[in-house]
Amino acid sequence: MSKIQEIASAVEAGKSKIIEGLVKEALDEGCSAAEILNDGMIAAMGVVGEKFKNNEIFVPEMLVAARTMKKGVEVLKPHLSATGVEPIGKIIIGTVIGDLHDIGKNLVAMMLEGAGFEVIDLGVDVPPEKFVQAINDNPDVQIVALSSLLTTTMPALKETIDAFVNAGVRDRIKVMVGGAPVTQAYADSVGADGYAPDAASAAELAKKLAGLA
Repeated sequence: MSKIQEIASAVEAGKSKIIEGLVKEALDEGCSAAEILNDGMIAAMGVVGEKFKNNEIFVPEMLVAARTMKKGVEVLKPHLSATGVEPIGKIIIGTVIGDLHDIGKNLVAMMLEGAGFEVIDLGVDVPPEKFVQAINDNPDVQIVALSSLLTTTMPALKETIDAFVNAGVRDRIKVMVGGAPVTQAYADSVGADGYAPDAASAAELAKKLAGLA
């Protein structure tokens, strides 16, 4: 088994204790940072996402795999920037105002990072103006991902998208929404560009919205 395959297997299995060592060994053996990231870790998260969608694994296993990848990426970061490897895109994510749930959002953020995006996580209970400020602070952002986990905070999805229109930034970005009570029909009704029912689908949707799939 090649070192890249070992890294992929470790990410899939969520072996966070050995991932850093494997990444260092692969770098020492001459594997490029881009190869380790793309062929090892991002490919593994793709497999994890498929298994999740097929109900072969569940949220705990997915979280462990995503955390393992995160540890591996920390080792790679200095090498990636040194070799000029750029993220495939930039996404702002946050749970809308009035909603303090973050497990789903965190999982989506991890899967987006696992797909190769740079993710700016604004956290929970995020007012519309904070999203607008983040868009203005990051002119290269392509997508804003809004999460709502309560039926009572679903109207905040529309309020936030309306705020983008009023601030004149709506045309610059794609908006994707998700969360337990959110449906495709609701996403359409509030003017979102996309809806994802789970974290694995969110990563695929983001690639489509960014014109990468």
